[in-house]
Amino acid sequence: MYSYTFDEETGGILLNSSPTNFSKEPRPVYASEMNLLGFSTFWDYENQDDIPYMWVESNSYIYRGTVIARIKGGDLNHAPELIPVRDETDQVLFVKNTGTILQPIDLQKMCEKNKELLTFMEDATVKLIVKEYEKFKNKLDIFHVAFSGGKDSAVLLDLVKKALPKGSFVVIFGDTGMEFPDTYEAVEKTKAQCDADGTPFYIARSHFDPHESWKLFGPPSRVLRWCCSVHKSTPQTLKMREITGKDNYVGMDFVGVRAHESLARSKYEFENFGKKQKGQYSFNPILEWTSAEIWLYIFINHMFVNAAYKKGNSRAGCLLCPMGGGKNDYIQFSSYHNEVGAFIDIVKSMNARNAGDEEALCTYLSNGGWNARKNGRDLVNNDENFFDEIRDGKLILTIFNPKTDWHEWMKTVKQLPFEFHIETIDSGYKVICDASVLKDYPSEAKKFKQVFKKAAYCLSCRVCETNCRNGCISFKEGLSIKGCIQCGQCHDIDDGCLAFHSLRQSKGEGSNMKTASINSFANHAPKNNWVQGFFDLGNECWDGNPLNLGSNQIPMFKKFLRECGLLDKKNKTTSLFDIVQKKGWADNTTWGLMVTNLSYNAQCRWYIENLDVGIYYDRGKVSDLLVLDGVSKEDATSIINAFKRFTELPMGTVLNWGHVEEKGRQIESLCRTKCDIEDNRVILYALFKFIEHCNLESNHEFHLSYLFDEETERDGISPVRMFGIYDEEEWKSILLGLSARYPNFIGATKTISLKEKTSEDVLELFREDM
Repeated sequence: MYSYTFDEETGGILLNSSPTNFSKEPRPVYASEMNLLGFSTFWDYENQDDIPYMWVESNSYIYRGTVIARIKGGDLNHAPELIPVRDETDQVLFVKNTGTILQPIDLQKMCEKNKELLTFMEDATVKLIVKEYEKFKNKLDIFHVAFSGGKDSAVLLDLVKKALPKGSFVVIFGDTGMEFPDTYEAVEKTKAQCDADGTPFYIARSHFDPHESWKLFGPPSRVLRWCCSVHKSTPQTLKMREITGKDNYVGMDFVGVRAHESLARSKYEFENFGKKQKGQYSFNPILEWTSAEIWLYIFINHMFVNAAYKKGNSRAGCLLCPMGGGKNDYIQFSSYHNEVGAFIDIVKSMNARNAGDEEALCTYLSNGGWNARKNGRDLVNNDENFFDEIRDGKLILTIFNPKTDWHEWMKTVKQLPFEFHIETIDSGYKVICDASVLKDYPSEAKKFKQVFKKAAYCLSCRVCETNCRNGCISFKEGLSIKGCIQCGQCHDIDDGCLAFHSLRQSKGEGSNMKTASINSFANHAPKNNWVQGFFDLGNECWDGNPLNLGSNQIPMFKKFLRECGLLDKKNKTTSLFDIVQKKGWADNTTWGLMVTNLSYNAQCRWYIENLDVGIYYDRGKVSDLLVLDGVSKEDATSIINAFKRFTELPMGTVLNWGHVEEKGRQIESLCRTKCDIEDNRVILYALFKFIEHCNLESNHEFHLSYLFDEETERDGISPVRMFGIYDEEEWKSILLGLSARYPNFIGATKTISLKEKTSEDVLELFREDM
């Protein structure tokens, strides 16, 4: 809500009355985190965790208003590098062994300085809660506070207690079974406080143990987050049905989400209906609070601090969450080695691609390959239970080893406007109907197929049961559906069944590429000496063939240069060539700009869309993927070899776009890597290219989450995917820096706003360097 500065006097945070836009979410730093990261190598301090010493914003550690260190890198198995800030004499600030001892934050004085503004915020938020309660108190069956054990839900609960009368709401802790051990301590203390003051406190937990569900559904990932439904929202819904005695209760969740906390939450509104849970209201009272204000409220009110934060965890969430990554994974693994290790073992045991190769499995985990999973293709022992095909004008659904009775699921579908018949086969059956139903009755055909997906894969997770507000679906004694009114809510789930969605086998569908154009460069992808020669000669490169290129190599090289934006349609050098020629053929920024353009080439785009960053893809697996996209085996070999050529250019060696592993002269695996972008104007250029290809107006305003969206089909390639930059905090820093330096091009507050400029206008910014 308010902007803030770091107070040199107290070592704390000082709010001011001006509003904030993007918050870097400061967090207090305790000795445990400092010990883990190696602060004791450079600084002296007392080893105590009662009072924090400093603050961290993103990767910067701030002591008494001064950035004294930054951290870089880090992943599940490797500690981030601690980089102390040095003065003009190359001396570490507040250096060890000079008599300087780092002092804890003066919490009392910090709280005194901020109490007036915090009191105003508290009063305003309490009034919001009261107003919302008064609006709905005679209309709803239940009010409840969603408690997680973290800092935000703790503050929310305290505010709700101040706002509402006793007995008017309940507290529900959604225990996923994957919580940090320290979170359970926070829950126990909170429950004891609620018991003492008469606030009903409940715990909701799935009937699945997560160590079991991860094996049944496959490990969750960024786009396969079945865990949230199975382990959180469904148990909470069942608990509220138990409390209210109603299947169709209508309630209000008070939720501690904040707009500054994540990309997705930056789009939230204070009140919504049905977005968090179907048929339920949600209200987010602290939506506009920053983490600075959350921590100040905690310290002012002497609230219990979950020890997970003291150990350096930025959130008190789930063990090995797929939405994590980088240094956060390292800190969690270090904090809760055995608990996290149990889930790591599951991920390893279920990865078919690298089975038996411990080094490859560790890389797969460290580089985030496990949480990039989009289907069940690479899961061990994942037999396909549902298969659909069109043959001889017939739609044929083949179901093997079904888990539930399709007759029960068919009750959820209205009378079908077409006929079908069943043929029994070994271990299953086939469902056959005319293929025309897909075109003639698309809505009915979709649910029809989902009936058999449910029958094939249903694991009784009870998500369908909680989606049904009429209480028609029950799993208490196996699947039973009675009195169904065909409302369709049980079909309003990804692919109709979360288990199918998570375990389904990829058929290479959904590519918006023209497969005939994927092999753009045949066997003639460019070499270093070609590119260097072109930069030296420019338009003279084609006079007399000074590079000694073959007759087939010349047109392919020209095509590459056109795709990079260095040649126009008439094969003459462009304004971009004039800009990058001054920088040099092997310059990082040169290749950042070139790759931005090259990414829209069909072949390069295929690499970007099909090879997740940080994952080592076996050569045979890449070949199979290409064949699934309609490429011949011979062309697949050319495309794989071209990838190697690209990595040998400065595109790989300087920009760090990717690399290959070889055995002798044979390519064994391919890997795209996170690019090193030295000049953020490259990012600005890529942003405008992205929006232009998405056919959106240049003055378009969108949330940062739009860049991370990999579900929506679009022609533009997000720089997130293009360059492999997946760290939200890094993006916030990049965007804030660009908006501060180039306000005529971009604004970054809670949303990103690209001004009335074009990508060509961005290139003009580089002329300043000429």
